[in-house]
Amino acid sequence: MCRMSYTFNQIQGVSPELSTTLTAVATQNWPQHDQIEDRDQSLDHFISKDGEIFAGTHLIIDLWGAKDLDCLERMEAAMRACVDECNATLLHIHLHHFTPNGGISGVAVLAESHISVHTWPEKDYAAFDVFMCGDSNPHRAIEILDRYFRPTRSEYVEERRGKIR
Repeated sequence: MCRMSYTFNQIQGVSPELSTTLTAVATQNWPQHDQIEDRDQSLDHFISKDGEIFAGTHLIIDLWGAKDLDCLERMEAAMRACVDECNATLLHIHLHHFTPNGGISGVAVLAESHISVHTWPEKDYAAFDVFMCGDSNPHRAIEILDRYFRPTRSEYVEERRGKIR
């Protein structure tokens, strides 16, 4: 871990508020679980579930034997459907098509975090990351992606990010 030997207010143009935040990040001076209990958690969109408090749910989704992985219109439609079904807020979608007949890399930036994708149509494989916080439900994306790309096999791993310990 890199430790800063100076405070961020020594950097020209950094506000006192940003200095406090940057110093907390650099020194890993995050609030502990018992400190968080005493404040309004609805303001930070952290999730409280199964006795844990965490920033959000991150799904790593692999689709094998998938179809139409080189179609920009289908990919954008699938991402928009995921956003709607997961109860998320779309800020921006950026997709890049590697032509000719290549894969797609892209991201849907959400108020709740993101959905990203990388496809290998020549292998019928797609890798999606779905990371969401707050009241969104990223698990709904699995069914949507299966419907749009019809894989013969889909697998996912779930990670709770930003656990307060």
